[in-house]
Amino acid sequence: MKWLKRIFDFYLDASIHVAFAVYALVQISFQTLNIFSDQHLSFFVFFGSISCYNFIKYGVEAEKYILVANDYQKGIQFLSFIAAAIAIYHGSFLSFEVWIGIIGLVLLTGLYSLPVLPKSKNLRSLGGLKIFIVALVWAGTTVLLPILAAEEVLSWDVGLELTQRFILVFILLIPFEIRDLAYDSKELNTLPQYYGVTKTKIFGGFAILLLFFMTFLKDELSVEELILKGFLFLILGIVLFITKRKQSKYFASFWVEAIPIFWFALSIAIERLFITSLEVALSF
Repeated sequence: MKWLKRIFDFYLDASIHVAFAVYALVQISFQTLNIFSDQHLSFFVFFGSISCYNFIKYGVEAEKYILVANDYQKGIQFLSFIAAAIAIYHGSFLSFEVWIGIIGLVLLTGLYSLPVLPKSKNLRSLGGLKIFIVALVWAGTTVLLPILAAEEVLSWDVGLELTQRFILVFILLIPFEIRDLAYDSKELNTLPQYYGVTKTKIFGGFAILLLFFMTFLKDELSVEELILKGFLFLILGIVLFITKRKQSKYFASFWVEAIPIFWFALSIAIERLFITSLEVALSF
């Protein structure tokens, strides 16, 4: 069974799991906003997330990323290069407008991870900004890029979905921030460091309420979306409630990151249920 655990750990360490989460959020945007599903963008985001996340985790110092010490990291490095090549292939089919959005997000990611500021190593090292930058990049990637790919306008509903996605990622990052209390430098000034675990969870609870009730402000609101947001409201509330400083190894890295994947799977199930119910109704 050790080889199964090793494969599972590689799946997490090589950022495949988080890439599936990003991919799932892109698909949800296609469904929720009722826009054209661009599969080249979907695959670009999936494979690009693998290479990008692995570079942030392991390759901030380029020398260490090229001169890898062990076979395990070499495997992650090899996967990252293959994923980058596949992402570039799919990226070649994307429009100029989408690439403008991608470049903007890449620059923001670079400022987040690379030492480009004179008095700070990167934006990540600036107190309190870490969680907001990550949420902004995820929201832009999973909502703004699909809108640009579908050549849709930035309507009121799109703005609401973009804001909700930012809030969602912000909430999902809270368990990670609490988990990393023992490892993060005090200079980061993360929410749990500044406000404490209890107040951070209360703040996250208010964010969950805001995320759900913003749904009712949409001009076009379907029953399916309302049900999905309701399930998301419950899942996020439960996860935030059970989050502790001392977590199991896979609580945040697997279960929390799996929430967008479960959400997407649920959206497919509900969509098929509604289609089946409609077909049954029409048959009478």
